[in-house]
Amino acid sequence: MDFVKKFRRAALTVATLAAMALFLAFPARYAKAVSEGISLWAVSVLPATLPFLVLTAVFTKLGLFGRVSARIAPAAGRLFGVSGAGGSAAILSALSGYPIGARTVLDLSEAKLIAPEEAQRVAAVATTSGPAFLVGAVGGGMFHSAAAGWILFASHLAGIYLVALFLRLFRKPQPAKSPLLPSAPLSLSDILLNSVLSVLSVGAAIAVFYAFGAMLSDMGAFLDLSPSAEGVLRGLFEMTSGCMLLSRSPSALSLALCCFLVTFGGLCVLVQQLAFLSKANVRALPFAAVKLAQGAVSAGVCYLLALALF
Repeated sequence: MDFVKKFRRAALTVATLAAMALFLAFPARYAKAVSEGISLWAVSVLPATLPFLVLTAVFTKLGLFGRVSARIAPAAGRLFGVSGAGGSAAILSALSGYPIGARTVLDLSEAKLIAPEEAQRVAAVATTSGPAFLVGAVGGGMFHSAAAGWILFASHLAGIYLVALFLRLFRKPQPAKSPLLPSAPLSLSDILLNSVLSVLSVGAAIAVFYAFGAMLSDMGAFLDLSPSAEGVLRGLFEMTSGCMLLSRSPSALSLALCCFLVTFGGLCVLVQQLAFLSKANVRALPFAAVKLAQGAVSAGVCYLLALALF
């Protein structure tokens, strides 16, 4: 175990020094890459994310959230082994997308509305992308097809929930009923500040990993690769740029690969989510393993559905 930790630390040190050297040697090249990442965030992510960050933060502090949680508690417990509050977080995530689901898990954990041991289970179902991004930005914007976007969204949720249902077989049942949760103090200024900081951290992650992808490309990491292979490799670092490359050759396979990237998230999205989830005691490796399984299942579902479109 000590050897693994030392190797991991050494690899991270080498990668960090190499990235610093490249940025210092070619500042204009990688400043442009960072700028492109920021533009991508500003156009595709910020408009759909910031309003929902504010609205979901307000909603979780209202008495209505407690009543909704109590109503869905039986179904959430039977299906996914989570409480009603955890089920509500999953619904909010499906409507708004990441990183809002991860942020909601942290908010609920800090407010003690979900138990510490429950956070890992909630994270498996409350870390989804949303229809605004998948249907609007990826389907309509990249693949030029709203139908492709809806197939992406349906397959994405199917992969997440099917894996969560499977994992439920190995968990003890949750109580069928959730108590009505009291409304929490509502400070709009704090909510706005936290929402802005959250969305800025998302933009920073996208910009940095977009630059990392450019560095890997310049070092020949993507030489002699097919467009699909390059799109997947880039997407494993920054999901949006990978989907953009895959969309240049629209097909059932490219849409399925994009669905895998969106569901798994890539390193960029995982870092964004774990920035919130780690504070809620969610362990990184089990979470990443679940997202990988969900990505594989969603890609299979997406490929079968997309055969009717392409």
